[in-house]
Amino acid sequence: MFELLKTDPNSKGRLGRLSTPHGLIQTPVFMPVGTQGSVKALDPRELREMGTEIILGNTYHLSIRPGLDIIRAGGGLHQFIHWPHPILTDSGGFQVFSLAKIRKVKPHGVEFRSHLDGSLLFLGPKEAMETQRLLGSDIAMTFDECPPHDCSPREARAAVERTIRWAQECREQPRAPGQQVFGIVQGGSNPALRADCARAIVAIGFDGYAIGGVSVGEPEHEMLKAVEFTEPYLPAHQPRYAMGLGTPAQIVELVARGVDMFDCVLPTRVARNGTAFTAKGTISIKAGYNKSDWRPIEEGCECYACRNFSRAYLRHLLNVNEILGLRMLSVHNSHMYLKLLRDIRAHLAAGTFSAFRAEFVAGYTPSQKVLSARLLSRTAGEER
Repeated sequence: MFELLKTDPNSKGRLGRLSTPHGLIQTPVFMPVGTQGSVKALDPRELREMGTEIILGNTYHLSIRPGLDIIRAGGGLHQFIHWPHPILTDSGGFQVFSLAKIRKVKPHGVEFRSHLDGSLLFLGPKEAMETQRLLGSDIAMTFDECPPHDCSPREARAAVERTIRWAQECREQPRAPGQQVFGIVQGGSNPALRADCARAIVAIGFDGYAIGGVSVGEPEHEMLKAVEFTEPYLPAHQPRYAMGLGTPAQIVELVARGVDMFDCVLPTRVARNGTAFTAKGTISIKAGYNKSDWRPIEEGCECYACRNFSRAYLRHLLNVNEILGLRMLSVHNSHMYLKLLRDIRAHLAAGTFSAFRAEFVAGYTPSQKVLSARLLSRTAGEER
């Protein structure tokens, strides 16, 4: 159940509350990505201490390893991973995009060759929903086709038609007790396709709606347009989720465009490359200029890394390949994202979001390295 608490008078920003069987979620919300049952380099205690309310897992990956039998024997996904709080599971539909070289799209689903051992797998609406039912996630996503951003108009139309047809099949499948199901809107950068798909998905009727087909290597302006093309057709009384997005400044802009939920691999992915997010942009902690810099990653940050370690020490850890270095950058980056969403919620509640948005975006310097398609686009074997 979603409750819309307040809307921003100067934008489409929304303050809300989403109830699930495993707890309440304040929106707008950021969901750390735990594709294979773990947010990379972080443990559940750390996630809770930094304010995480919900994490994300992936149907495709979890069904392959460790497999549903093991997860069920372990008491279901929440108990197996020791996370008694809300979980959203992606359906595996993104693998239709990311595993393009080893899959065949068929009328009732997708035939894969496992990216691990090459064994033959099949995943369709029925299989995706059954798997998510057995995982027991709080929010399950419909199975969709996510085409690349540079596909032909005919391919985009075919993907939309399959997405709609598969969404109807997903809607008819049984679900776990209390489990909510979100429909996904595709259509690339085509406003007519986005509108057609959104109308059809909303007509089927779901508990929430996701904007898919973003974070697939498209330029930022196309990503923003895809959201703008979709949002007007989504019900105001239900949550809206932009899948796989984005950088801190992008999240602020997407909140202003009416989005309530976000997930992204960037906080932990760039941490493993020695990069830290701050409210002003990114910092390369591995860079030589940090060799004798005794400041924390970000002045005023209350994360464990910033309260205890200097840039100089973290740079040393990264340069000698000590695991603590990438862990501490993952702690900082995840904390930064979660705090950003808390700040956004506070400004929405106070009626000061527009001023916050203008100041934050003006002061944030985007990193071309972080914005590159290689880092932004999700991959099959890594996270989501």
